[in-house]
Amino acid sequence: MRQSRHLTVSSAAILLLLLAAAAPAARAQEETEHEEEFSYVPGEENGPEHWGAIKEEWAACGTGKMQSPIDLSHHRVSLVRSLGYLNHSYRSAEASIVNRGHDIMVKFNGDAGSLVINGTAYNLHQIHWHSPSEHTVNGRRYDMELHLVHQSAENKAAVVGLLYEVGSSDGFLRKMEPFLKRIADKKDREERVGVVNPAGARGRASVYYRYMGSLTTPPCKEGVIWTIVRRVGPHSSNLVSFLA
Repeated sequence: MRQSRHLTVSSAAILLLLLAAAAPAARAQEETEHEEEFSYVPGEENGPEHWGAIKEEWAACGTGKMQSPIDLSHHRVSLVRSLGYLNHSYRSAEASIVNRGHDIMVKFNGDAGSLVINGTAYNLHQIHWHSPSEHTVNGRRYDMELHLVHQSAENKAAVVGLLYEVGSSDGFLRKMEPFLKRIADKKDREERVGVVNPAGARGRASVYYRYMGSLTTPPCKEGVIWTIVRRVGPHSSNLVSFLA
């Protein structure tokens, strides 16, 4: 079973994570066509505990056995030290920043490169953040969590995650600041941001948590390969001043 879903604690933290000011914390790895059909608020008619009953194709949200997110101390998770630096070939590509109401996403409009896992190439499609983190470590929830979302030619998903806590500035977020300021309070707005290098968002580490899970919003599709960097990265607290 997935962990209980949670709401953001402040609009400032949401903006810090490229989430819209009124957005909830949890975020799926792919776009859902009818995003208003579900809510992150526990107890609501379309809240997380009811997702599996809203649509037949969302049944996995309630009955799936490999759901995400989970605590990374779970028996399903392996701590892998043999991967080295992940086998990726990211490249700079044209991108847009999109306010989807529940979050703000950096979407690549060109070829941003790929990640290879077990001989299969997964193309990078988009990057987004959660505030606070979706995954926990021994019960601890971090300030934020970054997801790099990939998809193979066979429509299989692979997500690389990074956990963050307050520290020194994050260069990738600094580059996004001007666009965040313009789009944070404009739902359904999309703006081109020019060329973005996704390598700046991935961090550097050689030890990872690895497990098979799911998307974290409807349809909660399972079979997603999760690779989460063990090393916790820093993010700047300066960005919270945007909504102060």
